[in-house]
Amino acid sequence: MAATVSHRRSLVQALASWLPHSFFARWTLRAGLLWRPQRLLWMLLLGAWSAEQTLAERFEAALELLKSLFPRWRLARSYTGFCEAAARWSEPLLPAVARRLRRQLQGFAGRHWTRQGWCAFAADGSRVECPRSAANQAALGCAGKERTAPQLFLTTLWHMGTGLLWDYRTGPGTASERRHLEAMLPELPAAALVVADAGFAGYDLCRRVAEAGRHFLLRVGSNVHLLRKLGYAVREGATTVYLWPEAHQDRPPLVLRLIVLGQGKKRMYLLTDVTDEAALPEATAALLYQMRWGVEVFYRSCKQTLGRRRMLSQAPAQAGVELAAAVLGLWLLGVMSVSGIIARGQDPLSWSVAQARRQLRQALRQAVGARRRRRGLAETLGEAQKDGYPRKGSKKARDWPHKKREKPPGEPRVRTATAAEVRKAKRLRSKLEAA
Repeated sequence: MAATVSHRRSLVQALASWLPHSFFARWTLRAGLLWRPQRLLWMLLLGAWSAEQTLAERFEAALELLKSLFPRWRLARSYTGFCEAAARWSEPLLPAVARRLRRQLQGFAGRHWTRQGWCAFAADGSRVECPRSAANQAALGCAGKERTAPQLFLTTLWHMGTGLLWDYRTGPGTASERRHLEAMLPELPAAALVVADAGFAGYDLCRRVAEAGRHFLLRVGSNVHLLRKLGYAVREGATTVYLWPEAHQDRPPLVLRLIVLGQGKKRMYLLTDVTDEAALPEATAALLYQMRWGVEVFYRSCKQTLGRRRMLSQAPAQAGVELAAAVLGLWLLGVMSVSGIIARGQDPLSWSVAQARRQLRQALRQAVGARRRRRGLAETLGEAQKDGYPRKGSKKARDWPHKKREKPPGEPRVRTATAAEVRKAKRLRSKLEAA
């Protein structure tokens, strides 16, 4: 007969295998401190996974569960004190957790570290609404339509090989997803490929990505102006184009490749700095851009499946911690699940967030009791996969009145370089060659 394990022990083992006690030993703490980093992180994660509808209910449920899991811990009961400690510790604690999850992801990814020969990451941003408190309105502002609630902006990098988060940045609703991506570039592996939509196409960002030793594959539209036959590249092919806006012509042009997919009105235009077609064939570029949709699914999972469409905190600092906890909670749930899926020889992109959430919340409910389970939480999460049966129709909703129907990007404006631009480019190249 298989050995059984208590729900409490199963839950503790599942989390401690990824965030052990030794991870928190890096911080020197004063004697008598109740809200220590380990306890804070447990509370933040349990709150992020909770199905409760208010912050107070999430705090009480997480506190009760934590007391059951760790009876020897001395825990403060003040919600205000917890919020103050969480805000104070968020700067050193949350980035350290993110770095650890990245290392662990790279450790278990195996052959799924790359897709189509590339270590590719989808980049995208999304806004999350916050309560219309005076503090939130003053600090976060409004980046949407008139009378929209205060918002936080979340930008993420999603690893295409494993279908897991790789990094994230948060800021007020007026923050720039381009600046967020620039801040995350050092955390990307060398020669990584960033795949993003038309909102990221710009000379400054593209240059910074290239200078950081990474590559990009971006969708472009009518707001992008490109040049042909500038004569700057040693060899120009039929797909060679240059990104060289007038405001930046004191710097070298970017030598790029324009990929045109589809026909007629359904054409899509992709821009990349990978000019070697053998390294990034057109079919591979099309597939990788199609896979970029996974980052959109991540946002849907965070907002809808996890139920964090709107933050509840009345203060901006607390709202930022609340959002970061939700992101880390979904990230850790993915790490626990996907590592098991890979260990079973399955494709990590088959991970079902809804099934993993169901298994986890069941474990949270049962951990307070004394019952035992035949299999640990880590094992059941490794089986949280999407259904494999063939569908006869699409799961897409027939009609959804609130669904955004944004107009797709148009055709980029491509023209032949003028004689003056050709001479200017030649002077810049001669100057660089002489330096």
